[in-house]
Amino acid sequence: MATRDESRIDAKPARGLWHQLPRGNALGRMLLAVTIALVTFGTIFVASASEGQSAADGGTAFSIMIHDIAYLCLGIFALYLGTRVRLERLVKSAPLIIGGGLFLLLAVKAVGVTSNGGKRWLNLRVIDLQPSELFKLCTVLFIAWLVLHHHDELNNWKQLLIWTTPVWIGCGFIVLEPDIGTASVVLIIAVAMLAVAGLSRQLIVGVLVATGVSIGGYLLFEPYSAKRFFSFLHPNSDLLGNGYQLLQSRIGLGAGGITGLGLGHSREKWGLLPNPHTDFIFTIVGEELGLVGTLAVIALFLAFLMVAVRIAQRCSNQVYRLIAIGITTWIMVEALINIASVVGWWAVTGVPLPFFSYGGTALITELAAVGILYNIAHDNTRTGDLTIREHRVTNFRAALERPRAARARPTRRVEARRPEPRRPEPRRAEPRRADPRRVEPRRPDPRRAEPRRADPARVDRRGAPRRPREY
Repeated sequence: MATRDESRIDAKPARGLWHQLPRGNALGRMLLAVTIALVTFGTIFVASASEGQSAADGGTAFSIMIHDIAYLCLGIFALYLGTRVRLERLVKSAPLIIGGGLFLLLAVKAVGVTSNGGKRWLNLRVIDLQPSELFKLCTVLFIAWLVLHHHDELNNWKQLLIWTTPVWIGCGFIVLEPDIGTASVVLIIAVAMLAVAGLSRQLIVGVLVATGVSIGGYLLFEPYSAKRFFSFLHPNSDLLGNGYQLLQSRIGLGAGGITGLGLGHSREKWGLLPNPHTDFIFTIVGEELGLVGTLAVIALFLAFLMVAVRIAQRCSNQVYRLIAIGITTWIMVEALINIASVVGWWAVTGVPLPFFSYGGTALITELAAVGILYNIAHDNTRTGDLTIREHRVTNFRAALERPRAARARPTRRVEARRPEPRRPEPRRAEPRRADPRRVEPRRPDPRRAEPRRADPARVDRRGAPRRPREY
């Protein structure tokens, strides 16, 4: 069992926040190739799907595409920074990073911009920042830091609840925007990372049950959100209301057939399908390129999954492996939810399709995460055992589990007695050891009888007994 000191990141201390651009790893090159294919495909379809919306806003046919390319440039810069940042410094700064994310979510509640019924953005003049998208990356880094420093405490539900409080608070802010889809993605990321780190099944089930009860309670007090959430079960019951978007999505996918209507020839994007360039861009892909195009998009996401999982498997640093798992879970869960929502298998919750849907903050954050994943692919550091256990009792946990009677304050004030100074004990003299070179003569034992001596009248000079004289 590794000790607390042995489980820290085994890397030589380096100065500065940045290192040289890592190169030479085949998995890193494959990751960049798949990401370039996804981003290129996504930019093309943002340009195609946004023609109707751009015309409705009074701009040119490619005004939204120009903004998307500007966001893409910022995303490429974020990817470059992700490849060069020192991962140990990034993990060390995770508490500050998630603190900044919580501050931005709180700022949204105070001075946020409302659009399409949700208050989710901060107007920074240059870009409309969406802090809930940044909070996904903050959660990945914070859970990795938490497992690194407190893996031997998290299998206790009280400490798990307290140490993950920033994640719960962030999800609460996101739900109040309201944005149930993003909040659910954040919780799935956190639970997946903790499960891989070794969290017990009982605690995993408890977290999932608590999450379900919380979402159920929110939907119970928000009838409109509940009706919109469950509209995918019976879309034909309200075709002009909550079921309209899903109806037009199915019409577009069906019109595409096998090979599609052709690139740029979608009919749904001209005012029939709401949000064709954001949440329902997968519908435009299916309408213009047909089943072939949709399968190609799914194949690209599966390729991303295979490369990312391979990077996580070959990583020898357990902290960075958790970060890779968190990023992979984030991208794949969002893709799965978005595609399932478009085809009518899940509720429409506003979760974007990664690298495809139009959105500046989402694209920049996703490319930054890919840069970190590329950085992990070139890392060779090692750590000790970081499996979540419950074998170390800290003062913090002892205070939590102390009985109430022991924690109760005394009714009357009792003056504390000063401890008496401890007197040093007298030093005992050691027994004197005999010198082995000096041999003392043995003293006669008085209890032992002396040997009987011979009578001198009966022995001669030589000591032999005299013979008696004969007369």
